[in-house]
Amino acid sequence: LAAPARRRCWAAAMPIALSSIYILNLRGEVLISRCFKNDTWDVSNLTEAFRLHVLQAKEGGAAPVRVMNDTHFMYIRHADVYVVLVAKTNSNVALGFKFVTELFALFRSYFGTEVNEDALMKHVSLVYELIDEVVDYGIPQNLSPEVLKLYIATEQDMIDRMGQKLQDRILGKKVDTAAKASATLQVTGAVSWRQEGIFYKKNQVFLDIVENVNLLLSTKGTVLRADVNGKILMRTLLSGMPDLKLGLNDKLGMEKDGAGGGSAGGSQRKARTIELDDHTFHHCVNMGKFASERTVSFTPPDGEFELMKYRITEGVNLPFRVLPVIKELGRTRIEANVKVKALFTDKLFALNVVIRIPVPKSTAKANVEVSVGRCKYKASKNCLEWKIPRFPGGEEAAVSANVELVST
Repeated sequence: LAAPARRRCWAAAMPIALSSIYILNLRGEVLISRCFKNDTWDVSNLTEAFRLHVLQAKEGGAAPVRVMNDTHFMYIRHADVYVVLVAKTNSNVALGFKFVTELFALFRSYFGTEVNEDALMKHVSLVYELIDEVVDYGIPQNLSPEVLKLYIATEQDMIDRMGQKLQDRILGKKVDTAAKASATLQVTGAVSWRQEGIFYKKNQVFLDIVENVNLLLSTKGTVLRADVNGKILMRTLLSGMPDLKLGLNDKLGMEKDGAGGGSAGGSQRKARTIELDDHTFHHCVNMGKFASERTVSFTPPDGEFELMKYRITEGVNLPFRVLPVIKELGRTRIEANVKVKALFTDKLFALNVVIRIPVPKSTAKANVEVSVGRCKYKASKNCLEWKIPRFPGGEEAAVSANVELVST
């Protein structure tokens, strides 16, 4: 019974508990090192093992996780440096990589530039101070730049704060000085992403939904794949500690509301729902309320932030349908006729529509005629770029082009 029990304990990965962290350049030289526990090898032996088994390996270090002598190496290359996490226990690898990503985002926020070997060496003392602050005995802590900058400030941050104070006075925004003094409480509290004591003369909330539609069609016009990647961007200018709620009409929530109903009205409501395949939220969202009530409840950060990302693969309504007809007239001439129809209602319209029609690199010139908008040959992009300032719903636009090629 002992062996299976031991295997079960090994299979259940622990939260990330680091023994040490190293940042090396491409030659394997140690730039930054910090040891949290004395349960692994000596620093020189660790780095030498990493150089031999990863940097100089014939397979090029394809596997991002290596186990050598019961020691786990998790590493990521970023620009011209390697970040190596060393752990003795069977740690959560995904959480370790997420920690590295957030750590470098923190460095980027402090440096104001991309993180590379030169930037790390220029701010080496700051890097050590930040690592000591965000890792406690190998356990990652708060990596929020907004919180950390309250009490680990660079010279530029101090200048920015003086400018911000002047701007706040002009805009009428007031921040309680006592809230700034309690930075420790903010780090360990439930709302670490927002300061207390924020005040605006006028409370405002701005919300934008940005969606990208990806479409793959066959030569006959059949939709092979269609998906939507979207995100909700917010800008909040609110006083105090507000509690906001955002309702989503996704399929799971509507199905829960209409469960056991079986009425015609319930089926109509379900038909109008949108199924979200996956979604990720900002850490300010209360996930417990979302799971039970299907509402996004949160206390927002001050200013601009990304509330959520989502992806949809079913029930995608295409905004346009493109019907291209391409004919090759000999070896030095191509005739292209493209029709575009707006599939949305005539009560809506699209602005600044840009349609790019690829042409061969050997194109000499193109004679273009359009029903609406303007179309020009862009040699730098190897395409015909068709711009339509305003495209009403339900209408159709066409372009006809004769493309002459350089004879080869």
